[in-house]
Amino acid sequence: MSNMAVFASLGDAVLQAKRRLPHMVFDFIEGAAGLETAADENKSAFADIKLQPRILQDVATRSLNKSLLGESYALPFGVSPMGMCDLIHPGADRLIAEVGHTRNIPVCLSTAGSSSIEDFSQWSKNNASKTAWFQLYVQTPEIAMDMVKRAEKSGYHTLVLTLDVPQVSRRVRDIRNGFEIPFRIGPRQFIDFAMHPTWSINRLLNGIPRPINFELSGDGKPFDRNAQRTGADLEFLRQLRERWKGNLIIKGVMSADDALLLQSEGVDGIWISNHGGRQLDAAPPAISALPKIRAALGPDYPIIFDSGIRSGEDVVKAIALGADFVMLGRAILFALGAKGARGLDCLFDIFSNDIDTVLAQIGCANVENLDGNVLAALKQAV
Repeated sequence: MSNMAVFASLGDAVLQAKRRLPHMVFDFIEGAAGLETAADENKSAFADIKLQPRILQDVATRSLNKSLLGESYALPFGVSPMGMCDLIHPGADRLIAEVGHTRNIPVCLSTAGSSSIEDFSQWSKNNASKTAWFQLYVQTPEIAMDMVKRAEKSGYHTLVLTLDVPQVSRRVRDIRNGFEIPFRIGPRQFIDFAMHPTWSINRLLNGIPRPINFELSGDGKPFDRNAQRTGADLEFLRQLRERWKGNLIIKGVMSADDALLLQSEGVDGIWISNHGGRQLDAAPPAISALPKIRAALGPDYPIIFDSGIRSGEDVVKAIALGADFVMLGRAILFALGAKGARGLDCLFDIFSNDIDTVLAQIGCANVENLDGNVLAALKQAV
């Protein structure tokens, strides 16, 4: 069976994951803040962006290679940092690290990931200087700087500082389901797990994942998922910029003014994201911020994008609107939840083939050449 026979689309993967995962775990992936308006609008905004079909163009040979921050990658998309991936599938972080190496794409470990900074580097075949990135949350500057030190020792060259989670927002699905870290299993959760025996057996065999990086660099206190992450201010950013000699990317940017400030502070690139709608429900679709920020920063400043990406066409649209690179979040977890390693490979094959086909349809032979000329129509919101 070929990889793409595992499921035919991301939508199919979502349905498979919903059947295989406990209700509370699936909702942890799919859920968002508030009424989940921002998450819904992230996706619907892409439907309003149209691509212009072209004919009689030389597209017999097409390239999906994409450069970013001095590196050349085999695909124009990678993997966003996500907490507790191993909750979805045993060894998910390792699978992600390994696929980064084998596919030659950037993959980012979250501070709240299930695996250590050191292990993720080793799983990437010690290729942390290129494909493995580390994402930093700041609860206290002392703990954050210890993680930075560990990332340096482990060979990472790209650090992603996430600033759009000063306080974790209320996610109604998690509250209703009693989802907490560490797990507290009551009768409701026990029944949910019992109805999904494959997942539950895997958890018994592999253990409940925990945010190990907080333990290794923390102050001995248990990890509090809802604790404030307000330890990063402008002074901390300047100290980090002076300390970190590799690439420094700031994630969670939605304002052109903020982007200009970061550019002036010597940040190497910004990451446009509204956290997939998981933070401020009243935030605009992330894709609506992309053209404005690109116009403010100029044509050459590195911009990464996530939020709302559900297909290869969406990747093409984001790059055409000004992104240098696109990162996938929920899509990765749905694929892992559906079929584990085979699901991850299937998703990458689907997205890669879709992008290749779209390039042919719009008369663009090289993903590096995508720009606003391939767009047919934009609604006023974008």
